[in-house]
Amino acid sequence: MRTPSRPAALVGQVFLGAGAVQAGLLTREQLRSSAWRRVLRGVYVDAALADHPEHRLRAVELLAPPTAVLAGRTAAWLHGVDTAWEEAHPVEVVVPPGARWGPVAGVRIRHARLAAGDVVRIGRRRVTSAVRTAADIARSGPPAETVPVLDPLLSRTGALVSDVWRAVGSGRGCADAREALTRVDQLAESPQESRVRLLLWAAGLRPVSQHVVVDAQGRFVARVDLAFPEQRVAVEYDGWWHAERGQFARDRRRLNALQAAGWRVLHVTAADLHDPTALIARLRALLAS
Repeated sequence: MRTPSRPAALVGQVFLGAGAVQAGLLTREQLRSSAWRRVLRGVYVDAALADHPEHRLRAVELLAPPTAVLAGRTAAWLHGVDTAWEEAHPVEVVVPPGARWGPVAGVRIRHARLAAGDVVRIGRRRVTSAVRTAADIARSGPPAETVPVLDPLLSRTGALVSDVWRAVGSGRGCADAREALTRVDQLAESPQESRVRLLLWAAGLRPVSQHVVVDAQGRFVARVDLAFPEQRVAVEYDGWWHAERGQFARDRRRLNALQAAGWRVLHVTAADLHDPTALIARLRALLAS
């Protein structure tokens, strides 16, 4: 089998396939070899590089007009919300009304007029501001989908709910957005914690987020995800990190300390989120006992 051609100018790069062929760096047959991986239509990356969001962003930049602005969940990721990025989710871009570009598979293109204050630079990229990003996400779907992104976005950027509320305005999606903004909690530390909190809210339960538990002498015991302090009941989400080496022993010591302080703990896993009725029943029984 012939070794695929790997010109030095393309090693470690994201590039336009047509440009590489026109420059004589590759033939069309060589472009289709295992040396290169297609990122978007007409855009390729060195296959030796591991998949990374930066490759898709660079691919979009090679195709998009210079007036394009990265937006939505893509912007949230650039603002520091790591959990906002999902491989199955398209890169989100806003272009001015009348701009002719697209459609492009893997890219969600929205035409809108952005005010000067709606656009910031993160590095060399044009990105919607934290407030504009939060408003767009809040309008994009039901609170169960948007709040787990809004919680860390507002926490990391310091954007104010009141400013986002004003930016939401009126029109399509504003009802979902306003409902989401009444449920955000910047203290949440993971998307799953946000989802658990939303389930409890939907059932009429109002836990306290990131509650600090102290013992009878006022000494720190633990900080719990969600708490009902009057009943001394904590709700903790157990994610994959609880299976890490040494974590089990730490979790057990922490649980023993909470129980010694008179607290009971309801542990929630991903499976519990698929049966919210049973989860709420277990919590209500614990609160009533």
